[in-house]
Amino acid sequence: MKYIISTLGCKVNQYETQAMETFLAERGFERAAPGEIADAVIVNTCAVTAESGRKSRQTIRRLRDENPGAVLAVCGCYSQLEPEAAQELGAAVIFGAADREGLVRAVEKACREGEGQQEIDAPFQRRTLERLPAGAVDHRTRAMLKIQDGCVNFCSYCIIPYTRGRLRSLPPEEAAAEAARLDKEGYREIVLTGIEVASYGVDLPGKPTLADVIEAVANAAPHMRIRLGSLEPTVITEEFCRRLAATGKLCRHFHLSLQSGCDRTLKAMNRKYDCETFYEKTALLRQYFPGCALTGDLITGFPGETDGDQADTLAFLEKCRFAAMHVFPYSRRPGTPADKMPDQCPKALKERRAHEAQRLCDAMHLDFLAACAGQVLPVLFESEEDGFCTGHSDTYMPVKVKGTGLRGELHDVLIEAVEGEFLVGRMNHS
Repeated sequence: MKYIISTLGCKVNQYETQAMETFLAERGFERAAPGEIADAVIVNTCAVTAESGRKSRQTIRRLRDENPGAVLAVCGCYSQLEPEAAQELGAAVIFGAADREGLVRAVEKACREGEGQQEIDAPFQRRTLERLPAGAVDHRTRAMLKIQDGCVNFCSYCIIPYTRGRLRSLPPEEAAAEAARLDKEGYREIVLTGIEVASYGVDLPGKPTLADVIEAVANAAPHMRIRLGSLEPTVITEEFCRRLAATGKLCRHFHLSLQSGCDRTLKAMNRKYDCETFYEKTALLRQYFPGCALTGDLITGFPGETDGDQADTLAFLEKCRFAAMHVFPYSRRPGTPADKMPDQCPKALKERRAHEAQRLCDAMHLDFLAACAGQVLPVLFESEEDGFCTGHSDTYMPVKVKGTGLRGELHDVLIEAVEGEFLVGRMNHS
């Protein structure tokens, strides 16, 4: 039987999709070729914003229409919140943001017996982390390992606590065992991901920290470098930086959840820091990881945001010297406190501010790339085309070199030039 699976949203969703593909392969399913009509279509949805929900619905409709007769399955945060909407779109199998193996079993049953299934649980009753196979489909060079799920920060714009539930963590010894297995399988990079990894371990006996699990993984996987998913700034302390730097394994790329560069807006968002504190965290990272790439997320046009607040944000972005940013115009999400706030910004204003911020961030990105010229960067090569091998540096910048046969290998590269989005260099043998 052939399947198509489509993923929207965050890296956690990508990880969970890879796990579902592993379960599908174990049951004899094969990925449909481009243009081939599938027997089963799975859409792993996102609901972080109203726009995410719209894109989820759009994807469900498109794949449903392109694959007449296929079993349609929907899972993820959107169907967790709105299972009735998924049913109205024609889904026969509807799960939420839990039990990926159960979903695959339900898809197999629907394909063989024509019987659908709906399983939507209560997120805040989840007590343990769902165990899913780590790694990557098709033996890619970079593996992902989910070490945490859930969030209780309750930022005023965010619906995710209501879909993912309370904090649940993978014990350090289990994370280390998975990392050791992946290391033996030949992976050379592991991405530790989760919904809110800064809160890792608060649910476990002895309350191990994020630094504890990173050290455990580093010790268990001597041939892999470690990359972190999105971080809340609150986790970054001098001890955290010192311990991570001492592993010698951590990639110098830190994606920080900024959201705004204006203290008034941060308070309205119910974020747990102010701009001064955030800047101190960036200074710590640069002290312990010289040359690191700092990236982040930014929301423009939050309710009540003024032109002055926008100007403060732009000035703060320049002060922090980000290597890249994801910029989003604020999207109202029913069910969140921000949706009911007064002084909602018009769509055109939100988008204008997003474009303004993105222009600045694009310029800072080019500055960061230009500053890489002359540096020697460790690069994990992932693909090969037209006589060039491409991969990512430890700072997560795309790099290409002339050559073949490097896929899956880590090499030092002397950066000589910038071509578009790519750093271009040659193997450094000195």
